[in-house]
Amino acid sequence: MRLSSSFLPTLKEVPAEAQIASHRLMIRTGMVRQMSSGIYAWLPAGLRVLNNISRIVREEQDAINAQEVLMPTLQSADLWKRSGRYDAYGPEMLRIVDRHKRDLLYGPTNEEMITDIFDQYVTSYKSLPTLLYQIQWKFRDEIRPRFGVMRGREFYMKDGYSFDLNYDNAVVTYHKMMLAYLRTFQRIGVKAIPMLADTGPIGGDLSHEFIILAPTGESGIFFDSAFTEHNWLEMPVDIEDKDSLAAFFKRMTNFYAATDEKHNEAEWDKVPQERKCEGRGIEVGQIFYFGTKYTESMNVSVVGPDSQKIYPHMGSYGIGVSRLVGAIIESSHDENGIIWPDNVAPFKAVIINLGMKDQACKDVCESLYQIDPENFVYDDRDERAGAKFAHADLMGHPWQIIVGPRGVAQNVVEVKRRKTGQRAEVPVEQVMDYISTHQD
Repeated sequence: MRLSSSFLPTLKEVPAEAQIASHRLMIRTGMVRQMSSGIYAWLPAGLRVLNNISRIVREEQDAINAQEVLMPTLQSADLWKRSGRYDAYGPEMLRIVDRHKRDLLYGPTNEEMITDIFDQYVTSYKSLPTLLYQIQWKFRDEIRPRFGVMRGREFYMKDGYSFDLNYDNAVVTYHKMMLAYLRTFQRIGVKAIPMLADTGPIGGDLSHEFIILAPTGESGIFFDSAFTEHNWLEMPVDIEDKDSLAAFFKRMTNFYAATDEKHNEAEWDKVPQERKCEGRGIEVGQIFYFGTKYTESMNVSVVGPDSQKIYPHMGSYGIGVSRLVGAIIESSHDENGIIWPDNVAPFKAVIINLGMKDQACKDVCESLYQIDPENFVYDDRDERAGAKFAHADLMGHPWQIIVGPRGVAQNVVEVKRRKTGQRAEVPVEQVMDYISTHQD
């Protein structure tokens, strides 16, 4: 993308209601535009981040044999009446009546709809397990939307649902999803710690929230730093082997991690002092086993091995994709702007031309830009150098490739890493090799 002809509307001032860093920076960088309370339009830079996160989520869901579907945002109220949740959900649900006087709702979640879809097509235990997911818009009518996309009314999320024959099989699926989530967040470039969550009336210990460290987080958190030293992408786990999955899960849950609501001082005292980490965090995902709550209430069953009726055991698995954008910025920014992780940044690098009147500079910039025009942004504006540097830092591009007349005369450009500020002079033909070998 050439900056001179792009739609990346940056601002110097932000509305007074933008109280936290992510809200201010998303508005300043032109990622979003507020259309009404808690509802945002996603502009090109913001949409690119949403798509990058979604791509990683999809790849890790597909790796555990989950299958993607796309359900409508509007749902029939009859489905929710079958489960008993229509009247119990509360005013956060946006209820709608169409021209035929049929009751609809803008879906805040999809347990009822996916259970009904499952019911239409699956009749035998031989089709289990079934694991389905989607990435779709949701709506919850928050009484006080605030903090930008962190607590909006309309939001983009991945929601997945599993159907298993029994509890033991559901546990295996839960372990698969835990692994997929740890790998997802590692690839995104954030440290998301799974912390035991409340399971409500269902009981048990199969519910975890995934928390990103951030000073503005809504929850106090306590965890063993040993957890963050593991590389989940390289951990040898066979997703087809329940014992391998169980061993991974046991290893993962050996490390203490809890929000302030679940904090246990006695267990915390067992963590070596040098490994104790405390702070605040933002929830960006949750996995949850809820058994036969929906299959029984909606009378959805399959024929079991002994020809008896069985209600499948279910779980749900969510990642707040749009919320993640705000959470990443909250955990990764400085006084100059955003610091994007490589895999989700709207652009991998910006090419900054400091010699717009120098043909040699233009030629070098053009040759670099053509290497990856989809993921590079070329700052070809007729602006002073300071303005270009400030813009690059604000946008948070992981790499800045700085092209000036003096360097070009020696066949070198300056490459800056946004995260560390480290700079290096690199021969023009080696720029891509340098970037690929110096990532974190």
